[in-house]
Amino acid sequence: MVIKKAFVKQLQGITFTGKTDSNHWITMDGPENFFGSNAGIRPKELILLSLAGCTGSDVIAILQKKKVKLDNLEINITAEQQETHPQVYTKINIEFLFYGKDIAEKDVERAIELSQGTYCSVTAMLQKSVEITHNYKIIAS
Repeated sequence: MVIKKAFVKQLQGITFTGKTDSNHWITMDGPENFFGSNAGIRPKELILLSLAGCTGSDVIAILQKKKVKLDNLEINITAEQQETHPQVYTKINIEFLFYGKDIAEKDVERAIELSQGTYCSVTAMLQKSVEITHNYKIIAS
């Protein structure tokens, strides 16, 4: 079993800074009307970035192994959030935008399928409680 650790320290109000085993610091905060100073990303927003970063890393690695020439990848995440507390995400859509020349749909679809179904640990954790969908566009550049 692998043990991972995180450390979070209050700076003031609900402004926190934290780091994990990779030793990179990040600031988290809330809005001023909720005791924050609006000085950092919201903790729940980090979940969306984690999902995009995790699946994006997988997709890029898979396409590189397939020798697909990709100029760029952008990922847009749209999440529906419950209005009452706890204000959890109920649906998340991942939109992949692939930029490049002669990118085959079958390669893109397989890379997304492998990431979402096998490799992306963030997807694996979230999909137990949130509906996750995806779509993609290939944009010739």
